[in-house]
Formats: sequence, structure tokens, C-alpha cells
Amino acid sequence: MAVLPIVITGDPVLHAPAAPVEVIDDEVRELVADMIATMHAAPGVGLAAPQVGVASRIFVWHWEDDGGVLHEGVAINPRLWHTPISIGAAEEDDDSEGCLSIPGERYPLRRADQVLLRATGLDGKDFEIEASGWLARIFQHEFDHLEGVLYADRLEHAHAKAATKAIKREGWGRPGLSWLPGVDDLEG
Repeated sequence: MAVLPIVITGDPVLHAPAAPVEVIDDEVRELVADMIATMHAAPGVGLAAPQVGVASRIFVWHWEDDGGVLHEGVAINPRLWHTPISIGAAEEDDDSEGCLSIPGERYPLRRADQVLLRATGLDGKDFEIEASGWLARIFQHEFDHLEGVLYADRLEHAHAKAATKAIKREGWGRPGLSWLPGVDDLEG
């Protein structure tokens, strides 16, 4: 397992839909192991393949809820359905999220309260998870990456403006930029 560089916003791999995985082979298994190591080193609660420069429909997650239950897994070629998103402004405390591809920044974003994730696991078997709350947010965030959408693309105007300023201030928003967890002093 290796910790991989995390691509920063502006790289084309983050802004285009990822390709389906055709075969779960040793190359895919190694990528997933590296993604998990990278997610933990960052640290993050989820990571999509485009974030490590690979345009494949894969994401991983690892999150412990308030009850101490660990939610972790691998989604290959996922499909996601969600309940309608509530109308109203996003709450700073409850709705803020960050992204390892926009490291160090956090902005509030409304997400659906419940989702249904259907995907294939690393073992080649299909699975389904109904999720709510923070896990639903993680699934939506990571699924968006596979569609070429970053959470900053979904922000309400005032927060979108702040995110754009932060990206410009940091010199991001162009191809070829990345950071390496455990080496660079960044986190999202």
C-alpha cells in the first residue's frame, strides 16, 4: 500500500465523469488499497479515484458514527438515489463539509438526508446500503466526484464566492497540482 498524491481542484480528472470499471483485477485491488491508505493518511472520511488522478468509478469510505459504529467500504461502479434536498439555506454548523481536493477549506452545503447506494464491492459482489445523516453526505460527496462535480460547484452564491476566492488565493484551479498526505501540511 502506498499513499498517493491527492489532485487539487483545476485538474481535468476532477472535472469530468469517470469511466466504469470493466474488470476487478489486481490493478484495481492495488488502487483501492492505496486509496484507503491515502484516505487514512489525509485524514479523510472518503476518497474517490479521480482524487488520486485515476478516472475510474471507485470510491472508498471510513467513518465512525456517534454511536461508535464503523462504516467503511468500497464502491465500484456505484449508483446513487437520494431523497429531495430540503429547501433553505445551509447551516454553518450542521451542513459544512470539506474536500481533500480543496484542502483546508470548509463550506456549508445542503445535501439529501437519505440515500440508497448500489454498487459492486471489491469481491465482485453487488451490495446495497441505505444511509442517512453524515454517511448519506459522504456517499453524495464521493459520488459527485465520479460525475466530475466538486462540492464547491454546488455551493450557494455567497459560499461559492468565498470558495472561488480561496482557490484563487492558493493558486489552485489549474492542472497538475496535488498534495501528498503525510508530507505536505494540508488537509481538507
